[in-house]
Amino acid sequence: MKLIKFLLVTILVLGLAGYAVYYFGMDFASEKIAETVTTELVDSGQVEAVKQVIEQDAVLAGYMEEAKAADPSELPFTTKEEATKVLIQKVGVTTLNDIRVKAQNGTLSQEEVIQEIQGKLTPEEQLALKVIVYQELYK
Repeated sequence: MKLIKFLLVTILVLGLAGYAVYYFGMDFASEKIAETVTTELVDSGQVEAVKQVIEQDAVLAGYMEEAKAADPSELPFTTKEEATKVLIQKVGVTTLNDIRVKAQNGTLSQEEVIQEIQGKLTPEEQLALKVIVYQELYK
């Protein structure tokens, strides 16, 4: 009986510890990724280039108009860190990295990147991402 109690307590403690590591690790990772991406864009001076690409592409410009008109109080998340956390959970770090590498190499088009991400997120999450991008670029 003592062995069973010991095993149950051990399993419970390990389960809680694992969940805590996952939860806090996910928060830490999402904050670090959001900070790194923002810093890289600002430091490299690519923010203006990104704005130009968006303004020249009708689809992307439409996304920004949709984001401008959205009500932030109805979105599932409103910060870069929360968005990163959702992307990591829904898409996965490996898939996100593969998308990044393929996009940088030119083997994955903009449309394919959008389709890949849209296939994993709900319409509300997609709108929240658009709002965050809009806020980061234009405010």
